Amino acid sequence: MIGLSKLIEIVGWVGAIVVIAAFGGVSYGWVDGRSRLYQALNIVGGLLLAVNTAWHRAWPSVAVNIIWTAIAVGALMARLTPRRAL
Repeated sequence: MIGLSKLIEIVGWVGAIVVIAAFGGVSYGWVDGRSRLYQALNIVGGLLLAVNTAWHRAWPSVAVNIIWTAIAVGALMARLTPRRAL
């Protein structure tokens, strides 16, 4: 049986890998920076890292990851919302 502390560590590492994968994908041109995939990776990675950093009471990192996630959610919503003609 895996303990909660170990699970939180795994969650943090997975979050870090997901955010780095998103950054690498954009940096090498494999993923478009405005794509749903990129934003979804940032949302998942940011949330997982926020959980881990909150567990460790690293509040500045929690804030950064929540803001990171909120930006990705906003960008994804803007992408999914149809634009009205003026």
